[in-house]
Amino acid sequence: MKKSSTSACETCSQFNPDGLKKLGIKTTGFDFVLALAGNPNTGKSTVFNALTGLRQHTGNWPGKTVTRAEGAFEYNQQKFKLIDLPGTYSLLSTSEDEEVARNFILFGKPSVTVIVVDASRLERNLNLVLQILEITNKAVLCLNLIDEAARNNIQINTRILAKDLGIPVVATNARIQEGIPELIQTISDLANDKITCKPRRINNIPDDIEKAVQKLSKALEKEYPTITNSRWIALRLLEGDTQIIESLESGEIVA
Repeated sequence: MKKSSTSACETCSQFNPDGLKKLGIKTTGFDFVLALAGNPNTGKSTVFNALTGLRQHTGNWPGKTVTRAEGAFEYNQQKFKLIDLPGTYSLLSTSEDEEVARNFILFGKPSVTVIVVDASRLERNLNLVLQILEITNKAVLCLNLIDEAARNNIQINTRILAKDLGIPVVATNARIQEGIPELIQTISDLANDKITCKPRRINNIPDDIEKAVQKLSKALEKEYPTITNSRWIALRLLEGDTQIIESLESGEIVA
């Protein structure tokens, strides 16, 4: 794989290393909240540590036994709080890990979601990527472990991948900090609306289901004017997702 020192986004400005300050566990007074998501064994914790300067600061999510890790960094005088979500293969909420990850992306409304994938196993990682893109409009794909991909003679065109997914893609080898400066710059540009994402969404739904989704989505927006992701929520309601139903009834989904 050809090594890339730039992100797939042509609008990203030159990275200024003097603007970065790793804050470790100092997460107060932040300007933006970031979610770090991905499958297990993608190097997600290594990316977390590279951004925050930590070797994992962990606790538990409120009311859950699932481990929670958070840290922070400052870039160009703005503070970013980073939440490392549990590694999952899906957001369908069939396990506590999946529920925590999905609920934070949906209800926590992070400024940017960083999706970490294994470049040498990209295809199996894309299921989670596409599910996340159904929920959020602001995301960056961190194509990690590019050294492993190269060892397996796997080549990935980050520009084509970015175009297909509708989000910026940054190739990294977080173990040696390769691509991390570009990732930080891309996160900053996304958080400050310098990049507009057009995430790939499901578009092959049968006509009758599509009509039902649109009708329910409009009803949700009328009943809950502040609701976000009404289309995705409508899809989950039609599938009988009990977690979404309970969250809607409790008001958590529109808080």
